[in-house]
Amino acid sequence: MRILSAASAFPANYYNQAVLRDALKMFWGSRLEKPRLLDRLWANAGVDGRYLVRPIEEYPSIDTWGKANDIWIEAAEDLGSAAICRALAAAGRGVADVGALFFVSVTGVSSPSIDARLINCMGLPRNLRRTPIFGLGCVAGAAGIARAADYVRAYPDQIAILLSVELCSLTMRHDDLSVANQISAALFGDGAAAVVIAGDRVEGSGPRIVDTRSSFYPGTEDAMGWAISERGFRIVLSPEVPNVIREHLGRDADVFLAQHGLTRADIGSWVLHTGGPKVLEATQEALGIPQSAIAASWELLRRTGNLSSASVLLVLEETMAHRRPPPDAWGVLAAMGPGFCSELVLLRW
Repeated sequence: MRILSAASAFPANYYNQAVLRDALKMFWGSRLEKPRLLDRLWANAGVDGRYLVRPIEEYPSIDTWGKANDIWIEAAEDLGSAAICRALAAAGRGVADVGALFFVSVTGVSSPSIDARLINCMGLPRNLRRTPIFGLGCVAGAAGIARAADYVRAYPDQIAILLSVELCSLTMRHDDLSVANQISAALFGDGAAAVVIAGDRVEGSGPRIVDTRSSFYPGTEDAMGWAISERGFRIVLSPEVPNVIREHLGRDADVFLAQHGLTRADIGSWVLHTGGPKVLEATQEALGIPQSAIAASWELLRRTGNLSSASVLLVLEETMAHRRPPPDAWGVLAAMGPGFCSELVLLRW
């Protein structure tokens, strides 16, 4: 099993972080009791700018969940099809070659799901095996690769596509001035990414997927996720998330690597979800690696913010295009998310 390609797609609207901050402060106005706290939270986010699915001046009018979700459906088709086309082109494949499509998102809902809509607008095969996945959040990029790898292991003469579309700006609640929402508003952006995964009987080059591991941490469901009501999504983001990472990730990695006779010292490439500064720092501590080992994750956080499930796929794209390890180097792709849980993918470049 190999990853043949990874490609991203972004909306046309990109804004500097200061522009986004000032617009939010103006919108909340006198309701924001501690504007200096917001300034400090945003200054510590480690983000220079982000893409938004709509021009910034339109967001005050997106005042219901229904309006936001309608935009999500329309944009998910457009960005999703663009990301898939770019990934297929990079892999030297066409839409007729796709055997399965795994779609992940946690920022909108649709039935028929986005993967079904993409069959209509892209001309994907009518016998395409579709798996839409909702609710995994930030971990879904790594989990989606693992599930797609399971598929091509069963069907080694086929290719599968993992598509992530996350339009986080559409989930921001106008009436929520909590610290969690202020942090979320500073970190999360919009975009899409697609990955082409091939079975062993398919010709092509790219990092080999050696193994995958899922880990669930009981009793941590309040660490991250959504509180969903008639008003839409409300962010749940506990300050305990970095501590959960410190407690579990290093141990999980050691157990996983030991099954293959490896240790962390054998890993030459770490492809990690961008999270945020505190998440990345906790990840470095948990794994005992320097900041330079995850420079791509820090760089993507700075350029695009956190795109939930798409983030680790953007880091994968960056690594394959510009930071490719030497042949036969070992690598780990990893993400963590609601549950709380982690997904690890062992790669051989």
